[in-house]
Amino acid sequence: MPRAHFGVMVPQIKRSWPEARAAAVEFEAMGFDSLWVNDHLYGPQSPQIPILEAWSLIGALAAATSTVTLGTLVTPMGMRNVAHLGKVIATLDHISGGRIIPGFGAGWMPREYTDFGVPYLETKERLGQLREGLELLRRMWSPDEDEVTFEGKYFQTENVVTLPKPERQPRILVGGAGEKVTMRLAAKYADIWNNNSGNHAGIAHKVGVLREHCAVLGRDPSEVTVSQQCLVTIAKDEATVTPMIESAQKIFGRGWDPTGPMALSGTPGQVAERIQAHLDIGCTMFNIEFFGRDTREPAELFAREVLSQFR
Repeated sequence: MPRAHFGVMVPQIKRSWPEARAAAVEFEAMGFDSLWVNDHLYGPQSPQIPILEAWSLIGALAAATSTVTLGTLVTPMGMRNVAHLGKVIATLDHISGGRIIPGFGAGWMPREYTDFGVPYLETKERLGQLREGLELLRRMWSPDEDEVTFEGKYFQTENVVTLPKPERQPRILVGGAGEKVTMRLAAKYADIWNNNSGNHAGIAHKVGVLREHCAVLGRDPSEVTVSQQCLVTIAKDEATVTPMIESAQKIFGRGWDPTGPMALSGTPGQVAERIQAHLDIGCTMFNIEFFGRDTREPAELFAREVLSQFR
């Protein structure tokens, strides 16, 4: 059975760089496999919510850590000049020693495009940007192509050179639950498919959809790691965790089901049982956001009493 992979979100919303760095260093010491950041130019739903920019933060984390892989959940493909971003990621891969997992999606926050002078296109076209960007980046990072000319509907390059190339072809993550297009793109181009937290309860169905796409495309489904983005609310006993779950429910509302059979909430034993349920259906990667102002406390409990069971 593939080894379970546990990643954790680095606090970056309403947090200073020293706070983010301190948490990242401690998460690495606890034994987590990867660190993840949100790629938004504004905090969720509001430009007035401070947030550290993702790829700048990845570069700093690469220098502050030594073993964990580092990635974004997820970078909207049309939010930046994709070829320039490809060069940035190649450089960060060298800074980190080959530890970058670039995560991509179609994007969903209009103002982080339009306020910066970037068109926010209709959904179908943003998915077209995602497809073209994945193809272009694969070519830019390939050791077999010295210069890349790309003539797409959304992106164009003329003899673009990416040197130095990444230390290895970065493992690409595609995030999103759209079954007709996004998940098909993941089956075709991605090394990792990430199911977002709003669709957590349906992970078993989504795994089946991904496998169907792989079969149609002639790809071995074992080549695509299944990842689940999840909110984890954990405490040592039910008396402590119950009010925490109630607080989280008020904040996250209908987008989070704390009592469902796949929800990672409860005592360490309960959380471990639900992780095993994921493993049984083929989901082996967990990208965790811990609930709490200082997420290091629940992360330490998880690392000590849950993560250790799957090593």
